Amino acid sequence: MPRTIIENIVIQEYKDQTFFEFCKYTTIRFFEILYFEKGTGIIKINGKTVTYTPNSIFVFVPDDIYIVNAKTATSTVTIKFLKSFFRNTNSQPAVLPVNDWFRKIEEILNSESHQLREMKFENASDKLHLTSLINMVTTEYHKKQFYDIFIIQNSLSVILHLIARNIQFLNSESSKVTESSKIQKIINYIHSNIYNSELLTTKHLAEEFHMAGNYISEYFKKHTDVSLKKYIINYKLKLVETRLKYTDLQFSEIATELGFTDSSHLNKTFLSYKG
Repeated sequence: MPRTIIENIVIQEYKDQTFFEFCKYTTIRFFEILYFEKGTGIIKINGKTVTYTPNSIFVFVPDDIYIVNAKTATSTVTIKFLKSFFRNTNSQPAVLPVNDWFRKIEEILNSESHQLREMKFENASDKLHLTSLINMVTTEYHKKQFYDIFIIQNSLSVILHLIARNIQFLNSESSKVTESSKIQKIINYIHSNIYNSELLTTKHLAEEFHMAGNYISEYFKKHTDVSLKKYIINYKLKLVETRLKYTDLQFSEIATELGFTDSSHLNKTFLSYKG
């Protein structure tokens, strides 16, 4: 049976099942982690079919629809962040790092590799850590009213961090050409530090990637067909759209968080770049 340990985060666990009903949370889910502890079968995601095996992990974003067809008895755990979790922030316990969690998820949401849905890992230890943390959250789930919010909070923080880190690894691995791989590393760095404008200056990026200050912009445009400045602004505006859609943050709050002078500055930039 599903249960919300934290309001608007749903934990579901199924043991040794061969039939899975359609999930009623699909239309109100913002982000989901699906872990197959055991069993084999296929999972149909947005009309495409993928096989799953023991220890397979999938991530889903808004509007994803999936159906599990088990071939052998299957045990799964799902952790679902509902859309309302990031809207009713005033009702959440003060200890929860809600904004940090949203940043991790939006990083995944705006990555091309999230379209793969099934997680791949840079190394075996990351996958082991992730499955252990999912099991830890599930153990607290079984304790019913005796669960430990500290364990759940920190486990979820590390789970999201591990997923975001390995999504970046997938982005880099998908670039087979060395030069393209370097571009991907620059892009990953921009995404990871998008809330820290000081780290995204041309001077700092040039130092970080051991390039001349007057060359990195030219290099970036040569390999992406867009200027470095425009790429950073466009990515920020993507995050603005995501936050307007899924959170209750005011325009002025979003502007401050993303390094704009004020809401008027953000508004003018948005109109200039997005029409």
